Amino acid sequence: MTSREAVRAIWEAALAAGDVDPLVRAHLRLDRGHARVFLLGAGKASGAMTAAAEDVLGDRVAGGFVVVKDGYGARLRCVEIAEAGHPVPDSRGLAASARLLELARGAGQDDLIVFLVSGGGSALTPAPAPPVTVAEKQELTRLLLASGATIGELNAVRKHLSLFKGGQLARVAWPARVLTLALSDVIGDPLDVIASGPTAPDPTTFADALEVLARRGLSARVPASIARRLEAGRAGEIQETPKPGDPLFERVTNVVIGNNTLVTDAAVATARRLGFRADVTTRELQGEAREVARDFVARARRLTPPACLIAGGETTVTVRGQGKGGRCQEFALAAALELRPTDRITILAAGTDGTDGPTDATGAIVDAASVERAAAAGADARRALADNDAYGFLRASADLIVSGPTRTNLLDLYLAVTSA
Repeated sequence: MTSREAVRAIWEAALAAGDVDPLVRAHLRLDRGHARVFLLGAGKASGAMTAAAEDVLGDRVAGGFVVVKDGYGARLRCVEIAEAGHPVPDSRGLAASARLLELARGAGQDDLIVFLVSGGGSALTPAPAPPVTVAEKQELTRLLLASGATIGELNAVRKHLSLFKGGQLARVAWPARVLTLALSDVIGDPLDVIASGPTAPDPTTFADALEVLARRGLSARVPASIARRLEAGRAGEIQETPKPGDPLFERVTNVVIGNNTLVTDAAVATARRLGFRADVTTRELQGEAREVARDFVARARRLTPPACLIAGGETTVTVRGQGKGGRCQEFALAAALELRPTDRITILAAGTDGTDGPTDATGAIVDAASVERAAAAGADARRALADNDAYGFLRASADLIVSGPTRTNLLDLYLAVTSA
């Protein structure tokens, strides 16, 4: 087996460990103690999660609604499903948010809402608070993403411009009971950050949202209606999102059913089975993708082959150019530039959700020959990195991984395999 085949096999085993069907089944059981059961969901994996929940609950399901990213649909028996825009929200997400709120509002005290949520759920449920519009939230999202904002920063702002996020779905659903099964795509699994925590207490405030904009240099660039709403909230003129200790959460149970540990543990087991000494350097990899990639290559270079260096997490990209790509692809491009011709190191960086940025690729596998292969096809690695055009470079070097929707979402996986 070649090194490229090995990293691909390790990645595929890690993906299999994130299959949502057994995760949902392990945390859900049939209970006749509720008048009606509704299945609601939002996120890239929520369609697959809902399909598993329908199988477990059978005819106890009175109905429901789930919204997923384009291409991430599932075949459901009695729950409605819709697709919407991600990572930039659109009008379909607005309609989906309204439908979810309508169903939650209609549930009674003796009913149970099972909310199935995964990464992507925040963008898929825009629900802007008037007078903020979807178009203005689209502009805000683009600005925050381009600034290199973390998911926590992004969601702190979005929660305070929404009627849905930051515990507000739970507020609308009260007094019904709510069970949320969450698939975490966030480092540390904070419930308030996964999809912006629609059923979780929100520890952030309007003031925090304004601080994010200031820290990212966006205070004067966001639409005026957004700035006005956040300022009014900080002044106490608008009700805050529900906070920890709010009595409404006594009828809410939030459970994380899967996270990046599943992925990295499976990667370790598979790497060892293939004969590599495997080491997890971190499950909290974060930072600017190109900088983190350089450090990752340096760490791999210190290993005694055959070895496999493994990390999980989520990096960020500060967009300075006009190119196309995503955080995993930029990581891979930067790693390729660091590799020397004599390095017997193969690097994989890929998202477990099947997409990386606004592209059809989920990541890439690079090696010491990647720069040369791309150059032969007319692509310059340093120019591509300066223009944030990792996708164009990796397409030229034939290094892209295109998996299609995986229907799971457990952060990103980074691998370095060294051979003798």
